[in-house]
Amino acid sequence: MKYTVTLFFGLMLLLSCTEQVVEKPENLIPKEKMTEILHDLAILNAAKSGAARKFEDSGVDIMEFLYKKYGIDSTQFSQSDLYYASLPLEYQTIYQELETRIKRQKDTLEAIGKRRNDSVRKANQRRSDSLKAL
Repeated sequence: MKYTVTLFFGLMLLLSCTEQVVEKPENLIPKEKMTEILHDLAILNAAKSGAARKFEDSGVDIMEFLYKKYGIDSTQFSQSDLYYASLPLEYQTIYQELETRIKRQKDTLEAIGKRRNDSVRKANQRRSDSLKAL
């Protein structure tokens, strides 16, 4: 009897975990496109935090820009985001991909900056050496 009750509650727990909390929207944004949108959103929000005045002066609304760029509307974005958020493993893979892309871009930009700094340093050294030679 104890085994049967444990099995029953175990099955109920398992079935309740697989139940969809949010229904799949009819106009769901595909996972890859959602990743692109969230990537752009992260980059634009970071840029806005560093240059808030320029964003205000230009009148650019980040979300409106993204809606236009990706051909979506606020309802479609909200419903898709809510749907993916209701599937933790899907949402986690989206954000892991996002994190990987941002890290790769950061590493690339740091490498470019390092090369530029190295070339400036070498040019300054050559100029200094040529002035000493005079």
